[in-house]
Amino acid sequence: MSRQAFFWILAFVITAGAAVYQRATGPTFPVIGKTELRGTSISYRFERSHSGSADHTVELVCPDRSARGVLFWKRYKTDEPWTSVPMTGDPLRANLPGQPPAGKLMYYVKLTSGDTEAVVPPAGPVVIRFKGDVPLPILVTHIALMFIGMFVSTRAGLEFFRKNPSPGLLPYWTAALLAVGGLVFGPVVQKYAFDAYWSGWPFGPDLTDNKTALIVISWITAAIMLKRSRHPERWALAAAVITLGVYMIPHSVFGSELHYPLK
Repeated sequence: MSRQAFFWILAFVITAGAAVYQRATGPTFPVIGKTELRGTSISYRFERSHSGSADHTVELVCPDRSARGVLFWKRYKTDEPWTSVPMTGDPLRANLPGQPPAGKLMYYVKLTSGDTEAVVPPAGPVVIRFKGDVPLPILVTHIALMFIGMFVSTRAGLEFFRKNPSPGLLPYWTAALLAVGGLVFGPVVQKYAFDAYWSGWPFGPDLTDNKTALIVISWITAAIMLKRSRHPERWALAAAVITLGVYMIPHSVFGSELHYPLK
């Protein structure tokens, strides 16, 4: 295998690993686990993201058919009391009321069987964020451009480790892919999902928007230095490291959030 091919394969492995890590550690990844009620194991999967304006259905499979379930919820970061909703059916089901884009609810389930109770999940309430529907072509294009950009970014950075490094056009391609994916399609996705084109600096603390701006600036700088530096591969490596570091931050951390009036 040539060193060139090896670097492309390595870039793909690093990109895929970053994508899996970012998805699995983000605040929109479902809360999954198991608990017990009277010696019976109960598996649960509670969602932390809901698309659309409809209610969100919380579902729990309980092998103990005599068990009763109650869903408790309240709006996030408010002092309002918990609302309780009896769960019915098999599996047990109850609905969380739909919220405006970026609205969040806290919720958990209490199971009762005889004189035994179990709170699900045991670690505490789950926070779910509601968002608007994003047209699939726009969403797919945004995601594809961002991760192809990450792939090319990683490959451009690895060029530093070749005997005779030459980034070529890779910094230009990286800057273009990330700029179109993050600064063109990103705000469109944000508008559909949370009714705001941009909520990062200087308008807000949205970390996703700020991360996007940082990596695009890094690669524009690296592209400019291609013709101005004797060692452009160093600039490409620095931009690639920044990009990888940004992608290792879980997606949607400090994302758009609706602030409910306090009661």
